[in-house]
Amino acid sequence: MNFHSTRTSEIKISFREAVQQGLAPDKGLFIPERIPKLEKSFFERLETMSELEIAFEVLSPYTEGTLDPQQLKDILKKTLSFPLPAVKVSEGIYSLELFHGPTQAFKDVGARFMANCLAAFSRKNEKVTVLVATSGDTGSAVASGFFGVDGVEVKILFPKGKVSAYQEHQMTSLGRNIQAIEVDGSFDDCQTLVKQAFLDEKLRDRLSLSSANSINIARFLPQMLYYFFSYKQLRPLLHSKKWLVSVPSGNFGNLTAGLYAKHMGLPIDRMVAANNANDPFYLYWKTGKYKPKASVPTYSNAMDVGAPSNFERIQSLYQDDWRKLKQDIAASRFSDQQTVETIKKVYHEHHYTLDPHGAVGYLALREYMDNESIGTFLETAHPNKFESVVRIALPKFKAPETDLSLCQKISMSRTYGDFRNWLLQTNITKHEA
Repeated sequence: MNFHSTRTSEIKISFREAVQQGLAPDKGLFIPERIPKLEKSFFERLETMSELEIAFEVLSPYTEGTLDPQQLKDILKKTLSFPLPAVKVSEGIYSLELFHGPTQAFKDVGARFMANCLAAFSRKNEKVTVLVATSGDTGSAVASGFFGVDGVEVKILFPKGKVSAYQEHQMTSLGRNIQAIEVDGSFDDCQTLVKQAFLDEKLRDRLSLSSANSINIARFLPQMLYYFFSYKQLRPLLHSKKWLVSVPSGNFGNLTAGLYAKHMGLPIDRMVAANNANDPFYLYWKTGKYKPKASVPTYSNAMDVGAPSNFERIQSLYQDDWRKLKQDIAASRFSDQQTVETIKKVYHEHHYTLDPHGAVGYLALREYMDNESIGTFLETAHPNKFESVVRIALPKFKAPETDLSLCQKISMSRTYGDFRNWLLQTNITKHEA
C-alpha cells in the first residue's frame, strides 16, 4: 500500500515513509491510495474473532509492504492490552468507553501503535524527534506511549492554562525522553508551530522530525479499530435497526477514522460530528462553506480546535462533494451550559458519569436517534481528567489528587523563531548522530 498527500497524488510513498515524515511536503496530510473493502465473510465471523484478529485484518492492507505479518501482530499485541467496552447507558444508547488505557483517554491506542511502529523502523544510532501539539489528551497518551522508546525524543506543546491539572501532570511528570513545552497561546498556535517545523526544509535537513498528532497516519488509522470492536459487541442487538455513532470532535481524526471504517464496509448508517463552540465543521455541514477561525476555550477543552487538520482528509474522502458528505455525516453543536446540564441529568437518571466531551457526544446522538436506531457515543476520556467541570454538575464528584510541584516543563512564546532556535539548541542533529 502506498500513500500520497491530500493535495496531490503524484508522489507515492510507503507506510513507513508516511509515518516518519508525518506531514506531506506540500502541507497536505497523507492518505492511502485506496480504501480496501473487507469481505462479507469478515463481518459474518466477527463475533467469533478476538480483538487482535480483527485489528490485524483491518490494518494489514495499509501496512503491507512495510511491516510483515508477524511484525504487525507483535505491534498490535503491545498496543491492545486493555479493554474497550460498550456500556449501556439508556435504552438503545451505548457508551464506547475508550478510557481504560494508561492515560485514561482514547488516544492511548493510536499513540502506542505509532510508538511501536517507530521503534520497529528505527536504525542504530538514529535519533528521531517527535513533535506533538495537544489540547489535552493527545499529549498525555503520546508521553505514555513513547516513554522510554530508544532513539525517540518527544516534544509536547500544550497551551498555557488550557489543559486540566490531571492532563498537565501526565505530560510533565515522566522525564527521560519526554519533554513538555507550555506555549503562551492556544492549541491552534501549538499546532501551527509543529506544522511550521515540518515545512522548514533547513530544519529538517538537520533534525529527523516526525509527528504524533492525528495528522500522522499511524495515529489516525488504528482509531478505526474502535468502531469494529463496538460493532462486534452490538451486532447481536442491531438486527434490522440503523446504527448511529456520535463522535466528540476536535481535530476530527477520530471521526475521520470512523468514516474510513464505514468505507471499508462497516455498517454504520451515519456518523454524527458532535461539536462545542468551536464549530467550523458544523457551519460547513450546514452551509457548504468552510471557514477556520480562532479557537475559543470551553469545558470540553480537547475539542477546542478552530482549524481541524483532518478536514482535508474528509474533503478528500468525498471528493469535495458537500451533498455526498451529508449523506454519511450529521452534525450538532452544544454550549457549555448544555454540557453541564447533560452530565447532571445522565448521572441522576442513569447513574452514569460523563466527562464533558462524552456529554457533547451523548447530546448529539440523542438529537438524531429514533425508534429504528441503536446509537453509540464515544466516551473519549475518564471524567477524573476533568474534575473541575464535572463538579459543576456533580458537586460531590472527586478525582485523585494531582501534584504539579515536581513536574517539569519549558515555557515558550508562540513565535516560531523561538521554538526553532530551542529545537536546534536542545536536540541531537543528524550530523551529530
